[in-house]
Amino acid sequence: MNRKFVAKSNFVLRRVLNTEENLDILKEFIEVILNLEIKEAKINPYLENLEEHLPAKENFGIADLRIKTIENEERNIGIQIIDGEHVLTKMLLYYVQIHGNQLEYDEDREIAKTNTINILDFVLNKDLDYHSRMVVAEDTMTNIMEDYLEIHILQLPKFKLENNKIMTSKQAWMSYLKGENTEEAIKKSKKIKKLDELLEKYWREEVME
Repeated sequence: MNRKFVAKSNFVLRRVLNTEENLDILKEFIEVILNLEIKEAKINPYLENLEEHLPAKENFGIADLRIKTIENEERNIGIQIIDGEHVLTKMLLYYVQIHGNQLEYDEDREIAKTNTINILDFVLNKDLDYHSRMVVAEDTMTNIMEDYLEIHILQLPKFKLENNKIMTSKQAWMSYLKGENTEEAIKKSKKIKKLDELLEKYWREEVME
């Protein structure tokens, strides 16, 4: 994984990205990974507001957003890096947290589908592609539950770039996250370049306790 993400990855990226000024970075990443176009995006303040009061096991995640696509479909989006043990449990807990916190808002808005993007620096399942999508198993409830649950898994070690001179936007983001061909990735995307500069600034100014 990119060395700039290694220490307290979710904490650092949450500090860097959860601002209106940097919402454009999150927007591009979500569009690229979920293959959709975003018309509106808003950072949900729920987790940030409760951060000091959350148990350690719930105090994770990079971003919690509410988006509206160009088709006017609203979704909740959560992004996190996962390490350690109990990976599947962490994925499900995170989904429940992001989806369930909709009930806490005073805004008059409908409960919407939740997508979570889980970034792993290890191979979870050798049979899955580097980007896999999980929904409820196919049964009579599938059509109902799929309106609410969609979990995406990015297994960084499984991502391979055949030609670093020709990159799609998705390949650029995956390369940057993985920490390979980062110069080419930065050249491909202004948002990746902006994120890289923000991380450089963060680590220059970080005070070691």
